[in-house]
Amino acid sequence: MIGPSAEKRPELRLVEGAIEAPVEWSWFCGHCAAPSPGGEVPAPAARVCRSCGLGLLLEAREDAVPEHDDAFLVVDSSLRVHGLSRHAERLLGIREDLAVNRPLSELVVPADAEAGSRSGLAAAVAEAIGSESEPQHAFVRPANTFGVRVRARIVACGPPRAALIVLEGGRPRLRAV
Repeated sequence: MIGPSAEKRPELRLVEGAIEAPVEWSWFCGHCAAPSPGGEVPAPAARVCRSCGLGLLLEAREDAVPEHDDAFLVVDSSLRVHGLSRHAERLLGIREDLAVNRPLSELVVPADAEAGSRSGLAAAVAEAIGSESEPQHAFVRPANTFGVRVRARIVACGPPRAALIVLEGGRPRLRAV
C-alpha cells in the first residue's frame, strides 16, 4: 500500500528566469538623430543620412538611441570626438568640423564632485566601448561653463566601436516670458 506521503507530488512554482531579454539595436544619424529608413540595417554604401546628408548612420541600443532634439557626442576609445549632433554644437558652442579629433576633455569635463572618482566620465566611456552593457551615467559639464551640471547617458555605438554620450539636460528649452 502506498502511504499518503508517497502520493504527494512536488509543487510547481513560477520562477523568474535568469536570462534577460535580448537587447534590441537601432540605427540613427550621428548628426541629426534621424532613424534609418524603414528601421532597417543600412548597407555599408548607404550609411549617409538621407534626412540631413551630413551624418553617418550609427547603431546603438534601442533604449539609448537619442531623440531628434538631444545633444550628443560620439567618442572613440582614445577619448577623441568623432562627431557631434547639431544640438550639441549649440550647447557646447563649437562647430562639428572644429570638434572632430579633439580630446573630449576640451568639450566636456566631469562635474566637479566626480572629477576624481573611478566611476567618472572616462571610466564610463571605456566601459561602454568595451561592452554592450546597460547605459552608464555620469554628471558632466560643458568645458566652457562653470556651475552647470548635465547628466550624461553613455552607451556603446558603432561601427566602428565608439561611445555615444547623450547629454540629457542639453535640450534647448523654451521659457515663458
